[in-house]
Amino acid sequence: MRIPHEIKLRAAAEVLRVLEDVNGIASVVIATPDGFEIASASQRHFEPARIAAMASSICAIGAVVSQEARLGRCTCITVATDKGFALVSPVRNGETELVVNVIADANAVLAQVMYRSAACVRLLEAP
Repeated sequence: MRIPHEIKLRAAAEVLRVLEDVNGIASVVIATPDGFEIASASQRHFEPARIAAMASSICAIGAVVSQEARLGRCTCITVATDKGFALVSPVRNGETELVVNVIADANAVLAQVMYRSAACVRLLEAP
């Protein structure tokens, strides 16, 4: 999948801003739906390629569940754990599709991460 250069630049800048804007975010990875990393930033050691691959699978499952349940377009999937959570959000900008994955520790506030992730999605979806 070919990602326009302008969207790659936006993604690269945005991962850094998301990481800095909300306390408790450990990693931000923006990937293609087939699991290839476009941009990433991290506070700790993570393998962005592995996160990208898993996030794309989670996003695909969320899309199928929302479709089967007739809930409309999937906008966010949350994976909660005892040490934090992952938030996965699909992005659609014309022909370009991406997946935003945010990994946060237990100190992060889910609502703040959701709000900031949604702003990231809107920025990447803007023409």
